[in-house]
Amino acid sequence: MAVRFVVIGAGPAGLRAASVAARLGAEVTLVEREILGGAANLEDCIPSKAMIATGAALGLAGRSHRLGLRPVEAHLDLAALRERVQEITSGLESANAQLLSSQGVRVLQGTGSLRGPHEVVVEAEAGEVVELDADAILISTGSRPRVPQWAAVDGKRVLVTRQAYPPPEIPDHLVVIGSGVTGVEFVHMFRSLGSAVSLVVSRQQVLPQKDPEVAAVLEADFLARGVRLLKGARAVGIEVGSDAVRVVCDDGRKAEGSHVLLAIGSVPNSDGMGLKEAGVLLDQSGHIPVNQHCQSNIGWIYAGGDVSGRLPLASVALSQGAKVAEHVMGLHSREHRHLDYDKAASAIFTEPEIADVGLAEAEAFSCGRKIRVTKVPFAANARALINGDPRGFVKIISDPATGVVLGGSIVGERAAELISVLAVAVTNNLKVTDLAESLLVHPALAEALSEAAD
Repeated sequence: MAVRFVVIGAGPAGLRAASVAARLGAEVTLVEREILGGAANLEDCIPSKAMIATGAALGLAGRSHRLGLRPVEAHLDLAALRERVQEITSGLESANAQLLSSQGVRVLQGTGSLRGPHEVVVEAEAGEVVELDADAILISTGSRPRVPQWAAVDGKRVLVTRQAYPPPEIPDHLVVIGSGVTGVEFVHMFRSLGSAVSLVVSRQQVLPQKDPEVAAVLEADFLARGVRLLKGARAVGIEVGSDAVRVVCDDGRKAEGSHVLLAIGSVPNSDGMGLKEAGVLLDQSGHIPVNQHCQSNIGWIYAGGDVSGRLPLASVALSQGAKVAEHVMGLHSREHRHLDYDKAASAIFTEPEIADVGLAEAEAFSCGRKIRVTKVPFAANARALINGDPRGFVKIISDPATGVVLGGSIVGERAAELISVLAVAVTNNLKVTDLAESLLVHPALAEALSEAAD
């Protein structure tokens, strides 16, 4: 008899788990209440990158003189942008549906919850209730934007992230609350699309969890583009007036604009699912703690993606989904790596782009670990000069005794692509000599990697 595998939530983790388990012979049922692909992915991540790409095209038009062209005046067509975003998300959702159908995965549209350790109840939109028996269950229900009590979100002038892809109108002046990854992407995005932007920064630098050198490059770009930074200011209230919206900070300062956007983290979608009643442990934040196989405290109930409390990255969720499917199907006895979350690459799609992987310089210093740090600026890279954007650098962190690559950061054009080279090096314990002796293309941005390694 085939393994009965029920997946609740069709984000990256759920989709990958359902697909891999079906290929391995499981009887798979996938439950999703919103969108195949996940709300965090197809209503947040993908649309934001589409809008950033549009902003980048506008910016390139304005910088065309650097490439020997007469400047071109480009204008944003908001209706066309909205249609483009919809086409991308609809296309991805359709592709997901076709893949699942071809693999025999049963998809139920509705809200899933646990009625016991081996039973899932699905409430469909039409009121139909479907009861499913399961040998294994994956909870991959994702997360939603966090909204503090002092923020009255109305979806018009006070927005959370998913209400801004695209917004009803391009703000004249957007005040962004939150200087983490999502916050700075919004600053870059809307400044590129023509909005004046203010950023409320609770710390003394944007991207407080990142390398200070990396943050400094982004801050310099923001200031050069006219972004107002309110550092050391924690938002505690929002005042909505007839002609403006004001963010009130704990030190008495105010940031005024036409719109406010909240980018202050997310909350796991774990409530109201019967998890506690089924014996599944949750931490104080509502996440489901998991082991190296993504198992909860109950062995046949797994968690993946944002709800698992691990790194909230789609790439991590995809890998978790595959690992869960293999474990459910008994393939965990094979010799293969467990997920090493410390070696996951991440990227921030600002301009310039920012990406990093592995051990950070500040982390090494804080724990007293000896490292070697080498850095090469893109100002010395021929391809960067040809492209007209020599901002940023490549930084490689290695073990001074063995030469093994421990981590690295990239700030500059195509950093999200270039970091893949360092990610492979970190994951496979390659040495700086492996990178330095690689015969790369010239001229290419990737040459900065081999030069830093050399």
